[in-house]
Amino acid sequence: MFVKIQAKWDSFTRFGPDRFGMEYVAVVEQYAMNLIQPTPEQQVHIRKTFNEDVNTRDRDLEAIKEWLRKEPHLPDTWDDCRIMTFLRGCNFSLEKTKRKLDMYFTMRAAIPEFFADRDITRPELQEILKLMRTVVMPGVTADGKRVTVAGATASDFETPDIANFMKIVLMIGDFRLKAEQVGVAGDIYVLDASVALLKHFLKVSPTIVKKFFVCIQEAYPVKVKEVHVINATPFVDFIIKWVSPFLKEKIRKRIHVHPDLDSLFKVVPKDMVPEEFGGTAGKVQGYMDMWIQALKDETAWFKEQESVKADESRRPGKPTSHEELFGLDGSFKQLTID
Repeated sequence: MFVKIQAKWDSFTRFGPDRFGMEYVAVVEQYAMNLIQPTPEQQVHIRKTFNEDVNTRDRDLEAIKEWLRKEPHLPDTWDDCRIMTFLRGCNFSLEKTKRKLDMYFTMRAAIPEFFADRDITRPELQEILKLMRTVVMPGVTADGKRVTVAGATASDFETPDIANFMKIVLMIGDFRLKAEQVGVAGDIYVLDASVALLKHFLKVSPTIVKKFFVCIQEAYPVKVKEVHVINATPFVDFIIKWVSPFLKEKIRKRIHVHPDLDSLFKVVPKDMVPEEFGGTAGKVQGYMDMWIQALKDETAWFKEQESVKADESRRPGKPTSHEELFGLDGSFKQLTID
């Protein structure tokens, strides 16, 4: 199915509107959304997972919108579909949704290196796009989960600023807040560790890594169900130990390092994974092109959202400090590299 999607996209983008006219526009709009929604049968299962009641969810949505209007330090309004995604990610607990939304807008103010200058055509982001093979695949598994693959086009390259890679990942995350129209049962990640070289690791700041994982775990309505690592070396074991203090225990327990691809495809559908990762879902670049186009199309929204963030000067009580969010810089456990 995904190979057909990519082939059709390739045809339309190769020849453009001159050949296909308005049909080109319709197809670009359809595939730029990138994410195939779960079937009605899968949605029933997913709603049970979320504790979602179709009879009361609009009431819950209105309750969150009213809460936003009353919080002086938060935006007065935000679009309904993204708020609904937060409700689903918090199993329709109003209190959890409020905490996560508060943290989301707080992070947008606290980490400008992730949330400012989010124009995918900027040279520093284009540099990352030339190296990365990171895409959210369009379909869902039989039980309603979404698969994301992450790797690089090569391993031996000049190490770029990892904050820009993280920025792109969060841009995709913000896109998904709207594009996941009915929600998914969780996320599966397939990580190609062949890029994990010592030369890159030595240029990575633990501070930026901690900010990224705090942001992902505390500010986004993500349900990480499985993390699969392929092409691992003994050095990858060290990296996992190094990053583990930044991860919640339940996520640490969901990391699986595979000795080979046969092991991976016992638990992840092969037709949900691109060829470069050993699967049968076609070339990864086709999916990359769709995502890049989608992020380009949202350039105005990303610019507009730079001002949609928490204002700590108006927060009731004491403003949230950097130390409260991320701890003290330099307070990281040191590990010895053999």
